[in-house]
Amino acid sequence: MKNPFLLFFLLFITVPVIEIYFLIQVGSVIGALSTVGLIMLTALLGAGLIRVQGMRTIQRIQASLARGEIPATDIIEGGVLLLSGVFLLTPGFVTDAIGFVCLIPPLRRKFALMLIMSKFIQQNPSQPNDSYRQGFRGVNRDADVIEGEFKRESDPEDLHK
Repeated sequence: MKNPFLLFFLLFITVPVIEIYFLIQVGSVIGALSTVGLIMLTALLGAGLIRVQGMRTIQRIQASLARGEIPATDIIEGGVLLLSGVFLLTPGFVTDAIGFVCLIPPLRRKFALMLIMSKFIQQNPSQPNDSYRQGFRGVNRDADVIEGEFKRESDPEDLHK
């Protein structure tokens, strides 16, 4: 879909309708009070799991930064955890199922890697990345090269004497 507002509008309409349908179906089988209790239980369980996994993700990000690495995958995993928390705190069984699936670490990591890779592929899908030939602002660094010869006037060891 080209229009993200249309997508969000459709989600805003369809998700509550689906959730209400499943809430009525489950409520008719186990009862209204049990359904409400189950919804509250999944929200509390999800919040606890989000807290634990979120802290682990923050620790991994800090460890990566301490090693001088870019924690791109862990940052995206943190975003997926945030989205998972939104799904788990939204009343309903379908959103809870999506939220719990996002809490499974191997699936979350694969999803994060897919997001990262899709970003690289979308940047330039038909040609290899030539960014190594360009400078920070797109200036061609080859134009800054000056050809020539040099002669060392003094030996580096002479400087220490």
